[in-house]
Amino acid sequence: MSNLKTAVRIKLHQTSANYRREETIENKMTYPLPPISTVIGALHSACGYTEYKEMDVSIQGKFASMHKEPYTDYCFLNSTMDDRGILVKMRNASMLSNAFIKVASAKKSQGNSFLKGITIDVHSSELLEEYRALKKLGTEIQDYKKTEYKEKIKEFKEKKKELADKKKAIGKGNAGFETVAEEEKALKAEEKKYQETVARYEEENYKKPVAKFRTVTKSIRYYEILDQIDLIIHVTADEEILDDILEHAYDLKAIGRSEDFVEVLDVQKVQLEQGEETVESSNCAYLNYEDIKEEKIFSGDMGRGERIAAGTIYYFGKKYEIKEGKRIFSNKKRVLYTSNFGIDETSENIWMDKTEENVYIVNFINFKE
Repeated sequence: MSNLKTAVRIKLHQTSANYRREETIENKMTYPLPPISTVIGALHSACGYTEYKEMDVSIQGKFASMHKEPYTDYCFLNSTMDDRGILVKMRNASMLSNAFIKVASAKKSQGNSFLKGITIDVHSSELLEEYRALKKLGTEIQDYKKTEYKEKIKEFKEKKKELADKKKAIGKGNAGFETVAEEEKALKAEEKKYQETVARYEEENYKKPVAKFRTVTKSIRYYEILDQIDLIIHVTADEEILDDILEHAYDLKAIGRSEDFVEVLDVQKVQLEQGEETVESSNCAYLNYEDIKEEKIFSGDMGRGERIAAGTIYYFGKKYEIKEGKRIFSNKKRVLYTSNFGIDETSENIWMDKTEENVYIVNFINFKE
């Protein structure tokens, strides 16, 4: 008798999608199928899970074509420039995002000035005046620090030296020494208070407000977009989790970007089988590289004389932690994306899902250490 494993099979369709490859920045390339963590994340969201639930997935399917779609990319410069780009005010100064208000745009590549109003398009006169007032205040503060502030600090330094010399002349333990020491202590406290007052004024009245203004540049970049995607996803997990997925699979909204909506065509709890049967698949899939290497799955040349592993290798993670705003995967596995693959028999990670129309080869990626 064949071994059996319970799983949930989900068939879905997407009109278009981008499964973004994280290493691509300028032009957002796509994986040919959604990565393992993306599918697991979508299932967690559909089920309303707020904590990670252990599950394994097998992902296979097809797409009809691929095209590129342009998008406007905003790049924040390291400093606020007076003569280029777009002057904006951030809604949240501590977070770089699209949540900003356009203040003014430079018309030419150079020779513009937001402060002087030279060759710019003004989007918000009120915010532009606020920016100019802040820059004027910043100049005044710097001028003050170079003149009056500098002279005041010099006075403190001279007085401290005078008192230090006076203490040295009196000698520790002699009459009058403690009086001079207290005078010196009071002078240092006065100097510290003066420095802190100036620094606090600059921080609250200039640095914090002006930090909300940034310079951004924009350029046209591209998404790779897959068209007419059909996916067959098999999920195996504890019975309770499978029941949740079975109940909430139709709550799947998107896989990939938030706008990459899914149409769930069919959801069923199925019994996966194992046995000695020759099965060939016409789908593309992510396959466990170790199973390819050990010739448990053959791909490329469908003849039995040569077993060629033809395809593209990716390194996928399953579970990640957020560290400093980035997803860090604790364990990545090598997978092969390929088409026209088959088996002569099943094994530990390889199962069959038999339907009336088809027999699916179900290969779960082994993430065990």
